[in-house]
Formats: sequence, C-alpha cells, structure tokens
Amino acid sequence: MDSNFENLAHRISDEYRDLNGSAIEILEKPPSAIEFSRLVHVSRPVVIKGLSFPASDRWSNEYLCERMGNRPISVAATPNGFADAITRGPDGGLYFVEPAVETMTMKEFLETLDPHGSPSPSTAIHYLQSQNGNLFPPLGNGSENKSEFEPLARDVPNDIPWCTEALGQNPDAVNLWIGDERSITSIHSDPYENVYTVIRGIKHFFLVPPTDSWSLKEKYYPHAKYKRNPSSGTFVIVPSSDTPDVRWSSIENPELRDALPEEISPIKVTLHAGETLYLPVGWWHYVRQSGLTIALNWWYDAEMRGMSWVFLNFLRNSYKIELGNKETADAP
Repeated sequence: MDSNFENLAHRISDEYRDLNGSAIEILEKPPSAIEFSRLVHVSRPVVIKGLSFPASDRWSNEYLCERMGNRPISVAATPNGFADAITRGPDGGLYFVEPAVETMTMKEFLETLDPHGSPSPSTAIHYLQSQNGNLFPPLGNGSENKSEFEPLARDVPNDIPWCTEALGQNPDAVNLWIGDERSITSIHSDPYENVYTVIRGIKHFFLVPPTDSWSLKEKYYPHAKYKRNPSSGTFVIVPSSDTPDVRWSSIENPELRDALPEEISPIKVTLHAGETLYLPVGWWHYVRQSGLTIALNWWYDAEMRGMSWVFLNFLRNSYKIELGNKETADAP
C-alpha cells in the first residue's frame, strides 16, 4: 500500500480521536427505535441499562442443568483459554488456532468452570462460544435447524424490537456465551451490529475504533486446530492442509503497556449483570470476564450500501498486510 494512503489513515485516526476522545455514553433505559437508529448513525459504543427478560432472573446453575438435562452441547476446549488466537505451533511457526470442540452435558460443563482446580497437562479450559446462532437459528430463512440450547430459548427474545425496527431486519444470529476468567477473546472486529448483554458475572471490554485499525498489526497466519492426543489427553496443534491463511491481529494482549502506539485511546468498559453494550460494526474488541459469566448477544448484519462499508474497508486496507511468519513478525 502506498505510503500516502498510510499517512491518510493516520490523519483520519488523529482527527477521529480529537473529535470523539475515549468517553462512552451510558443510557439509563433502552432506546426507542428512532433513538437507536441515531446511535447506529454515530457508530460509537453505548452502554444500555434496563434490558431485561426471564433469563435475567432464572439462569442459576441449577436451573440451567435442570432445563438442559442430558442433552449434549458443544463446548470449545483449549489448554490456555485462548481460542481463535495466534499461537506458536510445535514447528516454531505462528498459527491462527481454533479450539477443539468437546461434547458434554450442561452439568458437566459447568463443573469444569473451576479455576482453582489442580492443573495438569490434560486439563482443558472450556468456553461455550459456538456462535453462529447457537441459541436461535437465523430468523426468516426457512431454517429447520434445531438449537442445542432449545430448552433455554423460552427465556430469551429472538430479537431486540428496537434494533429490529431501526435496522429493518431480524438478527442474523443470537448467541449464548458461558465461561470464566481463564477464557479470553483475542482482539478482532466483526461485520455485525452487536447488542451484547450480561446475564451473570462481569465482562471487561477493551475497544478500539475502526479508525485505529492500522495499529492492530494484522497479518496472515496459517490455520490450525487444537486436538487431543488420544493416549495422553494433552492438546496438540494440528495445521490445516485445506484452509486459507487467516487475517488476524498479531497483538496478543492490547492491554499491555506499549502493545499499541501511545496515541491510541482505547475505550474500556466493564459490563455487569443487567447491562448491555451496543458495539457498532467494525469496532475492535478484546474481551475478558470475572468469575463464571453468562452473556447473550444479537448480531445484526452490517449495512453494505452507501459509504460506511466502503470506508471501513479502506481503514482496514490502508497498509500492507504481511505474512505473520516472516522474520519481522511480532511473536506473541
């Protein structure tokens, strides 16, 4: 990419930062559809209070186990809590590594969420993060797929009315997330308008606007997956032979000092039970949690007409994307 484009991206970043700073708006009650459409137009994160539904009061461990019974559920498993993250493989190279997927009951899964247990080489850190509409299949497409979590669906709305009305569409996915502080979501951005609410526990979000995309040092990494060694139970990284390289940020922990340029002003949000985060399309986010945390989110497809999507693509492509395993790559 021409250096003139890089300079322009930095100028845009500086101007956005000067105009907006790192403050975040907090709404004491959910917005109306017209109020939410204005938030989407501004495209900055907002904390929303007062969004409530039956799951907020019902979802104790006992209730979840009773409702789910012996139904099998799919749970991500890693040795270190980093799923969908850049990790060094046995050959010394860096890979984008997806988690192993293990099947268990809700009771068995919740029993694994004990960070004080004695670690061993075969101990897995589990995180329910299956996504792709794991609670509800996409609405309005005639899908007959059944959710693994169908017994819990009665406690959750399949859309957020003021979002659906404002955006003129149903959510593309409604997802359930359950984990503890050992599971961390590496920094990334999504092509969705995201409404994310905490049912139990605490979520910590580290947010960076699309105008600072250049600071996330994206690179291309070969794809791999964690698998269990059948004899020892330990995890091994198995490179994929038929999956394209994955474009991902090379920054392992953006919260560390000097991980990002000093001029970057991230927004830090701690979300408690009963609080909701509106995260606009294209915003970078790194997510941690405190204790056993249960959350839900509704993903609405981004609007690709007009200028916004073109501008987001420019911001992510204003610099050269290198291979992550060059000698100059930043090793996590």
